[in-house]
Amino acid sequence: MTKPVLRFAPSPNGRLHLGHAYSALFTATWAERLDGRFLVRIEDTDPTRSKPEFTEAIFADLAWLGLAWEEPVWHQSTRFPVYAAHADRLKAMGLLYPCFCSRTEVAAGAGATDPDGAPVYGGTCRHLDPGRVAERLAAGDPVQWRLRMDEAVARTGVLTYSVGQPTPLDRPQLRYARPLRWGDAVIQRKGTPTSYHLSVVIDDDAQGVTHVTRGRDMEASTDIHVLLQLLLGLAQPLYTFHRLLRDETGRKLSKSRQSRSLADLRGEGWTANAVRAHLGFAEG
Repeated sequence: MTKPVLRFAPSPNGRLHLGHAYSALFTATWAERLDGRFLVRIEDTDPTRSKPEFTEAIFADLAWLGLAWEEPVWHQSTRFPVYAAHADRLKAMGLLYPCFCSRTEVAAGAGATDPDGAPVYGGTCRHLDPGRVAERLAAGDPVQWRLRMDEAVARTGVLTYSVGQPTPLDRPQLRYARPLRWGDAVIQRKGTPTSYHLSVVIDDDAQGVTHVTRGRDMEASTDIHVLLQLLLGLAQPLYTFHRLLRDETGRKLSKSRQSRSLADLRGEGWTANAVRAHLGFAEG
């Protein structure tokens, strides 16, 4: 039988904090319990925020925690042609359209918010004159490609995914995906041939990932992922959504909020064993 495959896939846009450590340890622990494979994947598709020094820091932090992973490590920035090819398939299906709207324009035309609290796109560029679209594309205007969500859902019908602990002794729960609440999601961002949603499902399938472990705040995005998996003929893994670590104000730890990094904790005298024990992964 094929071994289970689990992965930890951070973005190199800052230093890892305790929340990342929890996710990495959670995933690695389940890989060990299942006699499976533990992968690390670097999700560096954002050229403006991803930095080589952060990638090296990720490896250093994970090694400090006592984790070992398979080599070679996949870097998504090397796989842009693969993502572009899959996006082209969606375009050939008539499911993607170019959008030239700025964030300000999107916010101004939104009538609702998505599960992440961002404005739901009002569909302005769905109705652009094809000739004008061709002119703007030829001129190199900044463009992102959006999914015609209603048409995609009409093709796929009811969508479900399985949620449970990675152990085969646990009976997974079937949950229903609701991708329409996201509106016409961005599948290719400006300046890059992919988005998180597209690249993550392509790489999970390509690497044979059988169990996806994520924080509970990521469950809603599974709506889009199971939709893309069905449209592109990709395998669907078992999903596990673990608890989130929060600061003293009750907010989840975040790079954008300058949550204390693992490097900061090391500087304060924390040991790797202390971090593991603090997070509930004490050895022995």
